Amino acid sequence: MKGLYCQLAEANEDIKFVFQDKESVPSVSDHYVKIQVKVCAFSPVNTKLLMERKLQEEFLPIGREVAGVVLEVGPKVSFFKPNDEVVGILPLDCKESGLSNTLLVHEHNLVTKPENVSWMDAAGTIRDGLRAYMALHTHSHVSAGTTVLVMEGASPFGTILVQLAHYRGAKVISTADNLQDKMYLEGLRPTVGIRQPLVARVINLSDGKVDLVDSCLEETGGLGVNIVVDCGVQLYSKEDEPAVKRHLPHKHDILSLLAVAGHWVTTEENLQLDPPDSQFLFHKGATISFLNEEVWQLSSMQQGKYLHILKDVMEKLSSGTFRPQLDEPIPVYEATVAMEMVQKKQVKKKQVVRI
Repeated sequence: MKGLYCQLAEANEDIKFVFQDKESVPSVSDHYVKIQVKVCAFSPVNTKLLMERKLQEEFLPIGREVAGVVLEVGPKVSFFKPNDEVVGILPLDCKESGLSNTLLVHEHNLVTKPENVSWMDAAGTIRDGLRAYMALHTHSHVSAGTTVLVMEGASPFGTILVQLAHYRGAKVISTADNLQDKMYLEGLRPTVGIRQPLVARVINLSDGKVDLVDSCLEETGGLGVNIVVDCGVQLYSKEDEPAVKRHLPHKHDILSLLAVAGHWVTTEENLQLDPPDSQFLFHKGATISFLNEEVWQLSSMQQGKYLHILKDVMEKLSSGTFRPQLDEPIPVYEATVAMEMVQKKQVKKKQVVRI
């Protein structure tokens, strides 16, 4: 049986994705369940985090978002039974690739997949749904009447963020990198209720003629945005930043458009704030939170809350609140090429492999 793995070069910069034969799945024990994988979704591998947590190995398994059917359960399993349809995120220290026919997974990493949700949608939404809940509930407590700025709302993560913020009654502003993304965001409508646009204003930053700060202040009557969720920021001048980050907003732009008592949820793990930046935040009474969905896997302290979020993501998917941004299903033989593009962030839609 084969699985997809990544192999790091000596410099830990170049990553190769290869199929490797793996050992047969051992017998089921305790709280583990054996599942037959139907679909596996891809997300970039955070090699830096794996190295810092001393989880780095010669071959790292790929494909942690999986959906499948329960084949067998351990003697202590209480949540599932054979033939149940499940979806979940494999833990960071999992030794097996999600791109396999069968897997052994602890029952606390899985939730039930609703019958009316497809395998593709389930696996393609579970991780971005978790991140959206963390950004808007765990970190910033979105509510009706708040204003939320979603950077790059046409991305798979941004699409789920937009839908969850609108569902909670927030006014949503989003940015677009090109005209196609702008048209996509302007065309988003809820599946139930009043068919008004999900995004109140789309700011097209592709031509460089529109100022992000001015547009947000104009849309909020000069008060600023209550919640900002970024997809990375520029820390230095544009000339000093790598090409892949030059389209991102500068950190000073985010600070300038924040409202009093606003919340900035950032995915920028290397964020650096100078003393004037901290003073600016102090005067506004604003806060910064770091979005890292792996904290649930690194600590089991709030396992019940984690599973509750995953269940709610599936319920929102079942009711039509969430509509994921998925690409066409990928055959297994194209998985290595697809994962290379995901790692280099060269894809706009979620990549999902049907097994």
